[in-house]
Amino acid sequence: MSRDERILNAMKALTPSKIQLINDSQKHAGHVHHLGGAPFTGETHYKLVITSLLFEGQSRIDRQRMVMNLLKEEFSSGLHALEIKATSPSEVA
Repeated sequence: MSRDERILNAMKALTPSKIQLINDSQKHAGHVHHLGGAPFTGETHYKLVITSLLFEGQSRIDRQRMVMNLLKEEFSSGLHALEIKATSPSEVA
């Protein structure tokens, strides 16, 4: 299973109504951390756009913590950077 699939699978715990995962690894190929725990895999830098009812009433930091806690294993195995845009449905409407 690819890192993309594992990230999307982990996000199911947040029951998202919208989710988009963008692999930006190619933009960071010269970056020293690009070679960290996932050398040459192209699975080190991502952008995540996610909307979930579970984010309602949560601060931006709490939302990011919710996402990051679900991805601890990915970060320990070479995921280097994740840009997160987490919104509640009422913010999208």
